[in-house]
Amino acid sequence: MPRFFVDGPLAAGQTMSLPDDVVRHVHVLRLQNGDAITLFDGTGGEYNGALVEIGKRAALARIDAHSEREAEPPYRVTLAQGVAGGDKMDWLIEKTVELGVAQIVPLTAERGVVRLAGERALRRQAHWQALARAACEQCGRNRVPEVAAPRDLSAWLASLPAAADGDLRLLLSPRADVSFAALPPEPPRGRVTLVIGPEAGFSPKEEREIVAAGFAALGLGPRVLRTETAGIAVLAALAARWGGW
Repeated sequence: MPRFFVDGPLAAGQTMSLPDDVVRHVHVLRLQNGDAITLFDGTGGEYNGALVEIGKRAALARIDAHSEREAEPPYRVTLAQGVAGGDKMDWLIEKTVELGVAQIVPLTAERGVVRLAGERALRRQAHWQALARAACEQCGRNRVPEVAAPRDLSAWLASLPAAADGDLRLLLSPRADVSFAALPPEPPRGRVTLVIGPEAGFSPKEEREIVAAGFAALGLGPRVLRTETAGIAVLAALAARWGGW
């Protein structure tokens, strides 16, 4: 059944005009009057419904019963990711959302090849947030992860609150002494924050700064993964270890 995100409150029993982007999607999918659809607004759960009128530039949908169905893992992971170049960041955001990430914070670092600021940074954030919504439509999630505005690594670290009891902070590093096998077998009570560098990695100075902020350096074995592979690999491994599947 086609699923669509609607940026606004939904309520059972109403008939509503669908947003322009959803209307375009309806036409691309060649949906017809009476076709069943699913709508969600990101606050939890989803609504069954049906298309009741489709025009060239507008469409109406009837909203039926609300379902409490969720597809969230039993833990919350914030991925603080060094911004990758080209289309790598787009691909990474799409796949990590599918794997259950709760928040993504794009980071600029000393060795990063991408520099974002001002209007350009805001445009990229809006683009990445749209990718997160589309990934939720595809994979069945009803809670859309936030993609934060790009932050400088040092500024982001300075903004972090003190780690609460049960939080787990991890820095992925090829120089780490702690292996993935050392992680607890059960998901932590608090939030998991995972930091991954850009293509060339974090500098030794940046790694020391991250560790000083309470992060434990974690390794994934003898092979060095690309930045766009590392986060996906860790999230998939955590899902297998902590019941996220």
